[in-house]
Amino acid sequence: MLLALLLLAPVANDVPQRLVGGALADGMAYQRLSELTDTVGARLSGSPGAEAAVQWALQRFKQDGLDAHLEPVKVPHWVRGEETGEILAGARRQPLAITALGGSVGGDVTAEVVEARSLDDLRDVRGKVVFFNHEMNKPQDYGRDVDLRSRGPAVAGRAGAVGVLLRSLATASFRSPHTGVTIYEADAPRIPAAAVSTEDADFIHRMLARGPVKAHFTLGCRWLPDADSFNVVADVRGRERPDEIVLMGAHLDSWDLAQGANDDGAGVAMVMEAGRLLQALPQHPRRTVRVVLFMNEENGLAGGKAYAAAHAGELAKHVAAIEADAGAGRALGITLRAGDGGDAMLMPWLEPLHTALGIGLQREGEAGGADISPMGPAQVPFAGVHVDPTHYFDIHHSAADTLDKIDPQLLAQDAAAHALLAYGLAEMPQPLPRPPAREPRNRQEPLKAH
Repeated sequence: MLLALLLLAPVANDVPQRLVGGALADGMAYQRLSELTDTVGARLSGSPGAEAAVQWALQRFKQDGLDAHLEPVKVPHWVRGEETGEILAGARRQPLAITALGGSVGGDVTAEVVEARSLDDLRDVRGKVVFFNHEMNKPQDYGRDVDLRSRGPAVAGRAGAVGVLLRSLATASFRSPHTGVTIYEADAPRIPAAAVSTEDADFIHRMLARGPVKAHFTLGCRWLPDADSFNVVADVRGRERPDEIVLMGAHLDSWDLAQGANDDGAGVAMVMEAGRLLQALPQHPRRTVRVVLFMNEENGLAGGKAYAAAHAGELAKHVAAIEADAGAGRALGITLRAGDGGDAMLMPWLEPLHTALGIGLQREGEAGGADISPMGPAQVPFAGVHVDPTHYFDIHHSAADTLDKIDPQLLAQDAAAHALLAYGLAEMPQPLPRPPAREPRNRQEPLKAH
């Protein structure tokens, strides 16, 4: 059966070489990432950096020959301000490496600290600072512990706490706190919330074992009115079925602490490079490949929601969606969420990926992503390039997310993998079967496919 399918997959012999060879030889993905991180820098929604990134991406897409345009998005605008903190234990005053959680209110807090290990572990917290501690030490722990960040301040505020300190969600730290969005609830008090480095979290835990501990921290963050921004959309027009779309997405925004090189500058560079290489093919794939750089994934998902709403009438013609938002580790395999028989249909088109890069279909785990998740109710098939997440959370959402952490060769390979995957999905004679309908997740913050 597989041999028969392979015979039905007439990938032009020169296409893999043009896509893989171009990505590996040209060095364009790393060059683009360097431009984005070094000349634009941090790109939190509503900031001047985010606006500069939009204009930069639009110009680069047009230089590459793609049909590019901007689609408006109204985004939240939160600014960090100054932030300081210290632990008071007897006569000891220990400064904290601290950073506000995204979306936190500002304020000045001094109160006794109580430690909690879960959202259900809040006892006698009225008038106190809740210190959420946890044991994240590998990437897979993120999904288990992320509720402490996204919902912890709201739950603690409802229980009467006056502030929250969170052990950073990180697999490594050099006293670098890791931020991330927190979500308040309409009927609960909004209390200041900040992350502390893992080293400081260990210190707080040890000092609590010795006796009472107080925390004093000040956050200067505040909310400004929603800002006007854009998704950047660029098409490689299909030669036969241009109304059928294979979407490749990444998010253009980043947190404000660093350059956002891994999250998600790397994804931006991958899909832009894939689009450039596909546009340069002598013969485009039969369907349109659309590259979308979404705005506001980090603290609101406005871009993903706006795209799904603006293109609601076309989602039935979106035959697949790919999201690159897991860093630039080594490509390990292809993930898929499609209907029955989708695996068998896609496998022959992955043969060039296996030959060139040694990766094929991954049987465990499903494709997905935060920005493409609003297309899920339309039962759009999802595919993805699964990359090694081992060191992703070492720098995730921290000041250490800088260009020097990116391996140019791995980035180029990841870009090539995205180009080949998108080409196969856009060229295969019949589109993938659509997956069954799925119940919406009971979660306020869609999680990335880490």
